[in-house]
Amino acid sequence: MFLPSNALKRFVCLILAPASVVSRFFQFIIKALIPGHPIGVCQRAPRQEKKKTNKKGKKIMADFIQSSQTKTAVRELASPIPDVAAFNTIVQSVITDNPFGCVAYMTAGENHAPVEKSREWYTARLVYEDGNAKTIGNGSHRFSTLAGFNTGVTALLAAAAVSTAHGGTVLHDAVNDSFTATLNCHDPNGELFMVTFSRTRVTLTSYSDDAIRTSVETWADTVPALA
Repeated sequence: MFLPSNALKRFVCLILAPASVVSRFFQFIIKALIPGHPIGVCQRAPRQEKKKTNKKGKKIMADFIQSSQTKTAVRELASPIPDVAAFNTIVQSVITDNPFGCVAYMTAGENHAPVEKSREWYTARLVYEDGNAKTIGNGSHRFSTLAGFNTGVTALLAAAAVSTAHGGTVLHDAVNDSFTATLNCHDPNGELFMVTFSRTRVTLTSYSDDAIRTSVETWADTVPALA
């Protein structure tokens, strides 16, 4: 009968229990022939996917795969749009006249006009001067509507307490005012592109069909302030 090594050791030791010279001799032989330590059983860890690394051992991140192609085009204006009134006239003409031939659409159960204003900001600049026309203070106020801009400028110019606090006279620095408005436009081909106006540039974004850029550019060429 074959016994496991540990069982064999216990069996022989029981027979040689009396502590005699012979028993010690056999015990010495048994210890020499049988390993003194049991063989451990190792459990293999779950296999892990090997991570891709570069030559420096750093993990290589997964790439973004392009699923569509959109473009951006910018027209820098030769001169800034003169003032907020001229700026508003240009923006409103696109909404009213729809020069790009956009069409109405529905998304998330909501109807949208062919051209819609999605964002607008109007920033007024004020300066405070002493009796020698030296600038001793300034202010910048941003409004989310044109009406708010006009009302705010009037109120700020009339704020005597603020002028007194600056120790001078307040002036509207209209040359340095800034404006921006973004229009969402839905092309007949299904694309929704944006035209953003600022005082110094016109930016066309999120379009794929070059015919859209041609349409916007053809219209802009007819507007003197956008030359």
